Amino acid sequence: MSPTVRRLDVTDLEACLALGSDRQWPREDHKWRLLFSIGRVYGVEDPDGGLAAAVVASPYGTSVNAISMMLVARKHERQGLGGHILSHALADVGAEGALLTATPMGKPLYEKLGFRTVGRCSTLCGVPAGPITPSGRSRPFTAADLPAVTALDTDVFGAPRTELIAALPEFCDSFRVVDGPDGVVGFGGAWPNVGTTVLGPITAPDQDTALALLDDLAATAPGELRMDVDHRAPHVLKWAEQARLEHRFTTDIMVLGPDTTGDHRSHTPVMLALG
Repeated sequence: MSPTVRRLDVTDLEACLALGSDRQWPREDHKWRLLFSIGRVYGVEDPDGGLAAAVVASPYGTSVNAISMMLVARKHERQGLGGHILSHALADVGAEGALLTATPMGKPLYEKLGFRTVGRCSTLCGVPAGPITPSGRSRPFTAADLPAVTALDTDVFGAPRTELIAALPEFCDSFRVVDGPDGVVGFGGAWPNVGTTVLGPITAPDQDTALALLDDLAATAPGELRMDVDHRAPHVLKWAEQARLEHRFTTDIMVLGPDTTGDHRSHTPVMLALG
C-alpha cells in the first residue's frame, strides 16, 4: 500500500522544523508560518513518530502551483516517498502548471515528474562591505496601496498571488513602494529569516528603479543580508557583488506545464519557495 498523505496545519509546525533539521536545514519558523497561511502543506507520518516526508504547494489561482520545502527524512530516502508526496500535492491542487527551484540532489526527481529547467538562481549572503545609501525614491507601503500592488504583481507574475501579496506587508520588516505618474509602479520587501534579512521581492519597471528599491531596503536592514537572484537579472547580481555578498549556492528554476516565472519587471523573487 502507498503511504497516506495528509494535509498538515500549523500545529504540525514543530514536526516540519524537526524534519528540516534532519536534512540540516535551518529552523525557518517565520517562513514556515507564512507557507502554512497561504499554501497547502502535506505530510506523511513516520511510524516511529514525527514526519517521514513533507512538501508545500502554494496555489496561485488555477494557473500556477509553487512547490517548496520538499523533504524526506534520511532514513526514508530512496524509497519513492518524495515522488509519491509530490505527485499527491500536484494532483490535489490541480493547477495548470507548477514551478520550483531545484538543488542538484532534487533535480532528477523533478525531471522524472516532467519538470524542465528554464533558468538558474544564485543565493548570495553576507554583511555589506560598507553603509548603503538610501535612494529616497521609495516610500513605506500603506494599506491603501494593497489593491495597486496586488494588480501590479498579477500583471508581472502572470497569475494571481492575492493571498501572498496581502500577507507580505506584515511578514516583512520593511515593505516599500515606488510611485509613478499614474500610481504604484514598483514594490519591494525585506524580511527576517534565521539571523539574516532577505531582500525580496523586488518588482520595478526598470533596472534603475529596482536598484533604488534595493538601496532603500538594505539601508535599514540589520546585519547579514541574503538575496536569491535570478540569472536573468545581472544588474542585481552586480549590486550584490558590489556590496561584497558571497555566493552560497545555485539552484535550477524548473516548471511543469506553461512557463510562468514573471516578466522583466520581476527583479528578485519573494523567496525560492514562492517565486
